[in-house]
Amino acid sequence: MKTGKVIILGSGPAGCTAAIYAARAGLSPVIISGPVPGGQLTKTSAIENWPGEKSISGYDLMEKLMDHAKSLGTEFISDTIVSADFSGRPLVLRSENETYETQALIIATGAEPRWLGLPSEAKFMGNGVSACATCDGFFYRDQDTAVVGGGNTALSDALYLANLARQVYLIHRRDEFRAEKTLADRVQEKVKEGKITLVLNAEVKEILGNDLSGVSGIKAAFKDGTEKEIPVTGVFVAIGHLPNSSIFANLLETDHGIVKTGYGAYKTGTSVPGVFAAGDVQDPLYRQAITSAGTGCMAAQDAARYLKEAGIA
Repeated sequence: MKTGKVIILGSGPAGCTAAIYAARAGLSPVIISGPVPGGQLTKTSAIENWPGEKSISGYDLMEKLMDHAKSLGTEFISDTIVSADFSGRPLVLRSENETYETQALIIATGAEPRWLGLPSEAKFMGNGVSACATCDGFFYRDQDTAVVGGGNTALSDALYLANLARQVYLIHRRDEFRAEKTLADRVQEKVKEGKITLVLNAEVKEILGNDLSGVSGIKAAFKDGTEKEIPVTGVFVAIGHLPNSSIFANLLETDHGIVKTGYGAYKTGTSVPGVFAAGDVQDPLYRQAITSAGTGCMAAQDAARYLKEAGIA
C-alpha cells in the first residue's frame, strides 16, 4: 500500500508541472508515470513553440521537466493504474500489483492516437502503418509515404517526413487545414519544392499491400465520388487523439471521454471533490504542451487549496 497527500497520474507536461507546483507547496507529490514516462510528447522530434526554447525535441523537453520535478522531491513510480474507487476517503487507485491511497488526485493521463478504424489499417499496423512519424519515419527514407490528417500533428509529421522520404502525400478530408498558419505555410513551401503532394477532399478507403512486404499503397475516395490508388510504402495516421480516461468513465462526468472540469470553486475540479484533471485528458480544443503545463499548474494550486480547506494540508 502506497499513500500520499497528492498523487498525479501521468508524467507529461501537465503532470510534471503539477508536480513542480505541488512540491513547492510542500505536498510531497507522487507521480505514477504510466506506460510512457514523459508522455506522448517524447515522440515529437522538434518543438518550436515552447517559450524560451527556439527548438527542442520533445524527449529533451520532458527530460528537463521530469528532472525539475525530481529535484524538488517528487517521487516517480513506474506503474499503470487499472481501476479506481472514489466512493470514500482516501481516494483509492489500483494497479495490477499495488494499491495507492491519496487525499487528492490530479489526472494528467493525456490522450492516445485515434485510428481510422479500417480492417486493412489494423492488418498492417507496424508493417507500414504508424501513428508516430518521428518514431518510424527513418524506416521510410527515400520512399513514398502518406500522412492522413489536417491538424498540427499531421502537418508536422508531413514536414518531418519531407526531409526523409522521397515523396509525402498529405491526405485530408477537407480543402482547408485546421493547423496553425505557420505550419500550413511551411507545407506549401514543400509543395512548391515537390516534396509534399496535397490530396484534399479525400479519405482513405483502404490500405493496400500484402503480408510479405507490407503496405504498397492506399485507395483514396474523393468527395466527388471518384477513387484513386496512390503507391506508398508507409502510412502515418494523424487524425487526433482519444483521452486516456476509460477507467474513470463511471466515476467522473465525461464528454466523449474528455474529463469535464470546472466543478465547485476549482477550475480544474472534476465532478468528484478532491479529484482534478489537467492537460489533454480534459482539453479537446487547445491541445498544446504549454496549455497542458498551464492546467497542470492550475490543478496543483486547486489541489493545495482543497487540502487546506479540508484541514489536511
